Amino acid sequence: MSVNTPSSSVPSGASRFQVHVVNEGRGSCAAMSDSTDPPHYEETSFGDEAQNRLRISFRPGNQECYDNFIQNGDAAKTDTTFHAYDSHTNTYYLQTFGHNTVDAVPKIEYYRNTGSVSGPKVNRPSLLEIHEQLAKNVAVAPGSADRVANGDGMPGDEQAENKEEDTAGVVKFGWVKGVLVRCMLNIWGVMLFIRLSWIVGEAGIGLGVIIIGLAVTVTAITGLSTSAIATNGYVRGGGAYYLISRSLGPEFGGSIGLIFAFANAVAVAMYVVGFAETVVDLLKESDSMMVDPTNDIRIIGSITVVILLGISVAGMEWEAKAQVILLVILLIAIANFFIGTVIPSNNEKKSRGFFNYQAAIFAENFGPSFTKGEGFFSVFAIFFPAATGILAGANISGDLEDPQDAIPRGTMLAIFITTVAYIGVAICVAACVVRDATGSINDTIVSGMNCNGSAACQLGYDFSRCQHEPCQYGLMNNFQVMSMVSGFGPLITAGIFSATLSSALASLVSAPKVFQALCKDNIFKGLQFFAKGYGKNNEPLRGYLLTFVIAMAFILIAELNVIAPIISNFFLASYALINFSCFHASYAKSPGWRPAYGIYNMWVSLFGAILCCAVMFVINWWAAVITYVIELSLYIYVTYKKPDVNWGSSTQALSYVSALDNALELTTVEDHVKNFRPQCIVLTGGPMARPALLDITHAFTKNSGLCICCEVFVGPRKLCVKEMNSGMAKKQAWLIKNKIKAFYAAVAADYFRDGVRSLLQASGLGRMKPNTLVIGYKKNWRKAPLSEIENYVGILHDAFDFEIGVVIVRISQGFDISPVLQVQDELEKLEQERLALEAAIKDNESEERKGGIRGLFKKAGKLSITKPAPKKDNNINTIQSMHVGEFNQKLVEASAQFKKKQGKGTIDVWWLFDDGGLTLLIPYILTLRKKWKDCKLRIYVGGKINRIEEEKISMASLLSKFRIKFADIHIIGDINIKPNKESWKVFEEMIEPYRLHESHKDLTTAEKLKRESPWKITDAELEAVKEKSYRQVRLNELLQEHSRAANLIVLSLPVARKGSISDLLYMAWLEILTKNLPPVLLVRGNHKNVLTFYS
Repeated sequence: MSVNTPSSSVPSGASRFQVHVVNEGRGSCAAMSDSTDPPHYEETSFGDEAQNRLRISFRPGNQECYDNFIQNGDAAKTDTTFHAYDSHTNTYYLQTFGHNTVDAVPKIEYYRNTGSVSGPKVNRPSLLEIHEQLAKNVAVAPGSADRVANGDGMPGDEQAENKEEDTAGVVKFGWVKGVLVRCMLNIWGVMLFIRLSWIVGEAGIGLGVIIIGLAVTVTAITGLSTSAIATNGYVRGGGAYYLISRSLGPEFGGSIGLIFAFANAVAVAMYVVGFAETVVDLLKESDSMMVDPTNDIRIIGSITVVILLGISVAGMEWEAKAQVILLVILLIAIANFFIGTVIPSNNEKKSRGFFNYQAAIFAENFGPSFTKGEGFFSVFAIFFPAATGILAGANISGDLEDPQDAIPRGTMLAIFITTVAYIGVAICVAACVVRDATGSINDTIVSGMNCNGSAACQLGYDFSRCQHEPCQYGLMNNFQVMSMVSGFGPLITAGIFSATLSSALASLVSAPKVFQALCKDNIFKGLQFFAKGYGKNNEPLRGYLLTFVIAMAFILIAELNVIAPIISNFFLASYALINFSCFHASYAKSPGWRPAYGIYNMWVSLFGAILCCAVMFVINWWAAVITYVIELSLYIYVTYKKPDVNWGSSTQALSYVSALDNALELTTVEDHVKNFRPQCIVLTGGPMARPALLDITHAFTKNSGLCICCEVFVGPRKLCVKEMNSGMAKKQAWLIKNKIKAFYAAVAADYFRDGVRSLLQASGLGRMKPNTLVIGYKKNWRKAPLSEIENYVGILHDAFDFEIGVVIVRISQGFDISPVLQVQDELEKLEQERLALEAAIKDNESEERKGGIRGLFKKAGKLSITKPAPKKDNNINTIQSMHVGEFNQKLVEASAQFKKKQGKGTIDVWWLFDDGGLTLLIPYILTLRKKWKDCKLRIYVGGKINRIEEEKISMASLLSKFRIKFADIHIIGDINIKPNKESWKVFEEMIEPYRLHESHKDLTTAEKLKRESPWKITDAELEAVKEKSYRQVRLNELLQEHSRAANLIVLSLPVARKGSISDLLYMAWLEILTKNLPPVLLVRGNHKNVLTFYS
């Protein structure tokens, strides 16, 4: 918090800052101060324990000086020449902290997302604005200093105006009406009134309470996990789907969101059918059936769901009012039951097993008495759906005023209240009603009869015949026990109506809300239609209609006994994933996991997830299997589609932690030759600029080694860094889009070689460091500036200095397709301009057609827009009419040659020098790839003419030990003979422009030429390495002879000894060596073993 200007009186509002004003003014104010007093200094504190308010203090006698500072309650304004960053004016010490610097004080606006409904997003000053020197020509308007200091941007900055969304008329709920009421209504279902008595009759009071406690354990743990996730950041609409997807990612969120929305839609039908069945029972009693029980259920259910849809579509406010009314009815019904337990029972009720509170009945009903086919888990399976509904409040998270506060408070309190009610009703009904009763008032104990020891017998009734024949009353037989016990029976029926309708209404609202959030995220492309909202509350009317159709379909089926277990398991699957989300987020140890609700434990959440999965199988094993199959199928689908979203999920956090742990673990393991793999730095520049170079490298690094596409930005650092940073994400995204498993890295440097040197030394992490440099052949070396050639050859020297292997790749057309990309970009821009222009013309024409005065006023605008149109169209047509060959069609085709599947052919490996085996390993890896698997390896090695067979056998033995398959081995015995005159003449003509010819000059002239052109090839150098020059020319002849038809040639790279071989001569070697050949890889390892035949 900051205070812009001090007030003349002590402000009533609290402030964290206190500013003690020190008079450093000149003139009379200075004269008033006592010269003997020690100097006073500004004191600023971030808190005042005494009064925590802004306090301005001054010395006695300085009141007049203070008054000069304060005018009309504001700090005295400076003249218009005051600069926002001036710290030497009289008013400097009156500025609250944060107003004398471009640095911004912390504000919530900086942390909002763009388009946030809670307020506009403000951009803080960038690091560049703070770090760079201030522009001297920036004029600061009066009053703008505070705006700049508060981070609202530099004057003149063009910032997007994020206007706060108009929230007038939007209905938002607090924690009571929004969460507590909904959860209580959803948890209290018909089970409370018509099944709880049977459950406690079967399981007894002891096990009955345990069953309730076990179910509540699941829901309470889930509630704690939900509360933790909901308080870890702002919660939008979507309920369970939003919580899971933002925590575990779109794969889990999308799969569970769809089935959760469907489960809520079908749950509407279940609750409405439950209501309709109760109404039909009443119609039976009054003999008022319309058609037959099944069709009556359909008719009543259809009418009911139409009414509920009307309430929902009318708006959340009407739906909330209906929920409150239903809750009041439900509470009255529950209170009516408890009152009825203390009203003295009459003979009719006693004959039906109700005797008020009796210790004998409590003792008899405490233990279990399972009937045939029932057990603890079967009874638990019947009760558990009664405990669900805890997400009813969270499902409308988008309609809550403060979801972070409302969801934890309302959900946990609802679980507590409903649990107390369930346990209270269970104990009370089991303490008042016996398990079996005949309903006959004549079954009383008369004198002389032997009592069978039952509680009913002690209370004067003989229900022993229930042991031999079925009875209609008692806890075990009568589902209407609560109506019988209550003070006024019809109120229980009203409670049943309230419980079913409220649950149906909550599900009817939840399903569209969750489904709308799922559709907005566009995880399932075909469902985007249902993302649209209407009105101030963004109501999902389309979702309401879809839910209505689904509910109506299942109501008309009227057979929900089969679908009910699956729906229960859908809800349980959601609970399991919420618990797992909480555990996963905690386990990932992400700094972003900071829930405000601290009453949770990651291991308890994991236990809750496991418990949910176990309960799914307890309820119905085949329904659990179906649930898992559906969820897994949706998960696989979403994973395959890879939705373009980034929610900072805990899955990402855990992936990072796992990668970090694995990288650290790798550093503890020494490198072993068996685990060697090429890990490459590829000097592609932008990866899209040299796709062929990247493709051939990716072919032998994919799924086996590290590949880093590197780019060096040369020039002024400020401009280079800006360009580099702006393109990083785009270029990495290009790699991902093209399914290239590589990283993109870039550096800014004054010189190209310096940048590459930095990359060679600093790239990688731990053991995942590059060991091979891949670079394209410099095809234009004869036309390039000398500095570029020095950089190019120098990079090779640097790589060898760092003991990094080198691969130089040459193809006939070269690699750089930047000119083609540039033309394509221009065409795209022109096409976009053309489309925008056509749209503008159509808009103007449509406005003109509207006629009247408005059309006349618009005519001038239309003319100004359409006038340049013909010129634009002509330019577009001119460019589009150009033949593709204008952009070098051959270059485009060559750039894609390694993307194609290579047909049957050969990879010729000229392993002339032993570099540790890299020259052999790279082509072997290529033959393992799908695109190269039809190519066979042919091995060429140098040897003696008189030992060709022996050396062939020796090489075959070595390759067999390396377990490298080959098609043929050729021993070349005539490598060292002189090339023919024509070939040598070509080489001499190639180097002629770069020769010094000092041997034909006198000594003085020769020395002068060397000083003037030290880069030229001297006669002495050429004579000293003449044999090596012969070898390069001769090798080209042999390559032309043996490998002209190969798909790829892999050849040992000659090494230029530093200080002995000039750069131009070395480039001439590479040129003549690879001239007029298929694609060539010149390979030189770092002379450390990369192959071994040991196990």
